[in-house]
Amino acid sequence: MDDHPWQRRWTAVIDRLQVIEQPTQEQALLEALTTPRQATVLAFVNAHAMNLVAANDGFHKALVAADVVLRDGSGMAILFRRLGLEPGLNMNGTDFIPRLLAAYAGRRVALWGTRDPALAQAAQHCERRFGVRLVSLHDGFAELDHYLALAAEYQPELIVLGMGMPKQEALAARLADVAGPCLIVCGGAILDFLGGRVARAPQWVRRLGAEWLFRLIKEPRRLFVRYVLGNPSFLLRTLMYRKKTAAARPGMVDDEP
Repeated sequence: MDDHPWQRRWTAVIDRLQVIEQPTQEQALLEALTTPRQATVLAFVNAHAMNLVAANDGFHKALVAADVVLRDGSGMAILFRRLGLEPGLNMNGTDFIPRLLAAYAGRRVALWGTRDPALAQAAQHCERRFGVRLVSLHDGFAELDHYLALAAEYQPELIVLGMGMPKQEALAARLADVAGPCLIVCGGAILDFLGGRVARAPQWVRRLGAEWLFRLIKEPRRLFVRYVLGNPSFLLRTLMYRKKTAAARPGMVDDEP
């Protein structure tokens, strides 16, 4: 029996993921992303993204079109290990994007996403802490064509999208077709974190891979579907995906004798 379409989409995403194994590789990637020669899209894949990939072919196409796709979160580490693959470092955007912002000190940056007051506070934080030159701020609720016009007008060197999935990935794919040399980052809730609307979990919680639980406790209504329903769905698909596709993919360890 042929694999279900969602399994083929999962395979395409897994094949696009760039596994970062060492801090030196992370630093090399950071340096490469600060000197893009063309419009370059950076995306992060977590369990929520994989659930969306299973249900939304348009999102899947936008995600695999990204130039750099990184593993984010403990759910993806579980999936990788189930496939007999090394998951590498946890390249979550909440930690990596501030490093990118610091590397773009003095350069033209656009922040598009969330809404005030978090957006304005994120802008102040970025200017004060990272020394970037903000050329465009906009909430995350406009039509995609409006952001394309902003990109043409202000020509930022770094665009941070904080609109959430799947809108930010769809916009990033459109921007990649029309923008000049720049880095386009799909940042999820990063502007809410930078703006102080959403708090980070304590370090010990992050080390345990349980920041999702911390966020769920803080925002139960907004995140109920994503985590309480979404995490079991992701784990179930992980088991189904392995059972159906492990024989076809190299380097995987089968559970069965």
